[in-house]
Amino acid sequence: MTYDLKQRGGKLILLTAIIASGMAFLDGTVVNIALPVIQESFGASLGQLAWIVNAFALTLASFLLISGALADRLGRKKMFLFGIVLFTLSSLWCALARDATMLIIARAVQGLGAAIMIPGSLTIINLSFESSTRGKAIGLWSGLSGGIAALGPFLGGALVQSFGWPSIFLINLPLGVIAFLVGWWVIAESKAEQEGKIDWWGVILLVLGLTGLSYGLMQAPARGFSHPFILAGLIGGAVLLVAFILLELRIANAIMPLHIFKNRLVAGANLVTLFLYFALYGTIFFLPLIFQQAQGYTPLQAGLALLPSILIITFLSGPAGGLADKIGPRKQMIFGPLTVAIGFASLIWPNVGTNYWTGYFPGLALFGLGMAFVIAPLTKSALSVEERFSGAASGVNNAVSRIAALLAVAILGIVALGLFGDNLAEKLKQTSLHEAQRQEIKNQADKLGGIEIPETFNQVEASEAARVIDEAFVFSFRWIAGINALLAFLSALVSVWLIRPKVKPVI
Repeated sequence: MTYDLKQRGGKLILLTAIIASGMAFLDGTVVNIALPVIQESFGASLGQLAWIVNAFALTLASFLLISGALADRLGRKKMFLFGIVLFTLSSLWCALARDATMLIIARAVQGLGAAIMIPGSLTIINLSFESSTRGKAIGLWSGLSGGIAALGPFLGGALVQSFGWPSIFLINLPLGVIAFLVGWWVIAESKAEQEGKIDWWGVILLVLGLTGLSYGLMQAPARGFSHPFILAGLIGGAVLLVAFILLELRIANAIMPLHIFKNRLVAGANLVTLFLYFALYGTIFFLPLIFQQAQGYTPLQAGLALLPSILIITFLSGPAGGLADKIGPRKQMIFGPLTVAIGFASLIWPNVGTNYWTGYFPGLALFGLGMAFVIAPLTKSALSVEERFSGAASGVNNAVSRIAALLAVAILGIVALGLFGDNLAEKLKQTSLHEAQRQEIKNQADKLGGIEIPETFNQVEASEAARVIDEAFVFSFRWIAGINALLAFLSALVSVWLIRPKVKPVI
């Protein structure tokens, strides 16, 4: 049975789809705001904070590619509701976590639930609405889900400051219950007759390869690159990912059909996605830490500090997409990343105590403007394939953006810790602290700006230690911002090279 948007059933289906996908998108923006408080609560290292973010990204990236095929075979309603239950229960698990390890495991399960919910909600809308209103329904789903995500920094900051970090996960419980009950009531079950087997080997190789690579990169600062476990993770992960690519080139039912990359637009769009979203997620991971730990913002202030860029993206992406329809993707896919690069480059200059409006706002506004101009043409270019391959192309581009996030947090974490540790050691030599006191600070360097100053320090010593910690953190972030600016600039060069008009769709 299909509906239009005026019917009660259609409104309820749209409601449950928006709530489900909105919860998943919201978690992508609220967790980063809570990281400094989580670090303080658990005494977590930067590596553990990275895993809290990347455990979610890892399962989301890996299973996005397979969840649609599973839903087609097992039942779309059944899988969608299962995703809601899994996401909601794992959110409760996150809130009840008593250490960083438990939170990391719960976040991985939460990412799996999100991987089922996000494509499932779009599929259900596509099948539940008449063709005359389907486009509007999809537009409302996309816009309102994105709007919920846009509230993430403000909502996350307010919740953390008022009720503590578990509240950012507990908010999913009533939303999940509503989405499940409404969906169970109004969504009709459907399946599709599918030929061929599911590419389980592809899923296994991708999950294990990304896990090995992530483990090696994120644990290397603590253990060293020569440690057997680190070498095993890096080499094993790389070998498994190569095996994944070779497998996907050989089989007909590949979860990542690599033949679509024969199209220059598709190849270029995904390469731009890799570089640009690496820079995006790498910056977003560190900014809440800088704001709260080095600049002294409250969680709410940190959320509000990020809000302008997200609002610019939310409100300008639509008009920018309409412009791209008229002039083609190339100009905006050059202008957008260049603007992002300038925005990130400007984040190099702020120091400890720099005013937000003169130090951070211009860069964040430029970043938001650039992303607003590039999102629609980037997505459209990534989907420049024949209609029968559109689902696969969408899944691939989604996976590339999530893998970019995964790699950004892992790789830039290594860079930040290395720069921070070296600069901190140099700055400590210039203080009046005794050698034993300096060593107490250096022993916590893996916490980055979250170093706890020992209670044995007097007020002057504590103030001096706090100053050099903040300065060393800002120093390392300047390099992170510079690297991300270069990557954004590189994505503009990719657009110059590969994004051409009038490219034939993949056959």
